[in-house]
Amino acid sequence: MRGFTNSEQVPEESSPNPDPARKPITRHPHPDPLLTAEEVADRLRVSTDWVWDHSSRKKPYLPAIRMSDGALRYRSSRIEAFIEEGERLSSMGRRAS
Repeated sequence: MRGFTNSEQVPEESSPNPDPARKPITRHPHPDPLLTAEEVADRLRVSTDWVWDHSSRKKPYLPAIRMSDGALRYRSSRIEAFIEEGERLSSMGRRAS
């Protein structure tokens, strides 16, 4: 890396990129955040134990992502789809009777 002389100026917003082949990392909130079991339990108004049970072995299954440390996370959009599917099945049952 070469130094700059007094006649050269670097724009303030620019920073040296040690590896020009790599794209700079842009930090912004993910539009579909991952939720914890506790957050899902709050959203569904059930216990955390219910969330854990329905993440792996009991129907209806909650779509979960298992992290490398074993923790479960849930995509917000998939939880909303789970709720909508429950509403759809519920309304179908009412129409059949």
